[in-house]
Amino acid sequence: MGFFFEVLIGGLLSGVLYALVALGFVLIYKASGVFNFAQGAMVFFAALTFVGFQELLPGWTGLEEGSAVVFWLAFILALASMIVLGILTEKVVLRPLVNQPHITLFMATIGLTFLVEGIAQAIWGANVRALDLGITDEPIEWILDSADMIVSKFDVFAAALAGILVAALALFFQYTKVGRALRAVADDHQAALSIGIPLQHIWAIVWGVAGF
Repeated sequence: MGFFFEVLIGGLLSGVLYALVALGFVLIYKASGVFNFAQGAMVFFAALTFVGFQELLPGWTGLEEGSAVVFWLAFILALASMIVLGILTEKVVLRPLVNQPHITLFMATIGLTFLVEGIAQAIWGANVRALDLGITDEPIEWILDSADMIVSKFDVFAAALAGILVAALALFFQYTKVGRALRAVADDHQAALSIGIPLQHIWAIVWGVAGF
């Protein structure tokens, strides 16, 4: 029975991470009607960019390798890079294909997948890198001792962070002016356009948030 709950908890924690990736799919599809086949490549690019900045920042700034300052600077730079990538994708790939058949947009995102992966490897190289978040991938001791189940500290931290990001995005969509505009565009493009919501700006924001 303990093994069942161990697998169940592991699956739930992984599910929270997948929910964050799925949110990017849903945002783009609801706002622009495009199924972004390149979402996985964007996740890959984000992780590789984060690790790359973690490696470069100590040499650039003289900061101690593995320090919290390096971690957060790398996170902010990776976040900014992904927002820029998302906005550029909307402007360069999506905008010229507006009103084209859905299969055309779908094939464009497939091509974008290979392009993003190629750019990532051209910038950061093709070597295997470890994503170091400063958290050891060890079981939580009190759960192991009391319930004889292995629950990883890393999985709990990653799921908690993903949950916070999902909640933050939900609050953003619910209570901000831009968030309400995004929801209006998702419900009805023409109605949103008729009340003065700029669709192209909203699409750029959506792709930027999805990249994040």
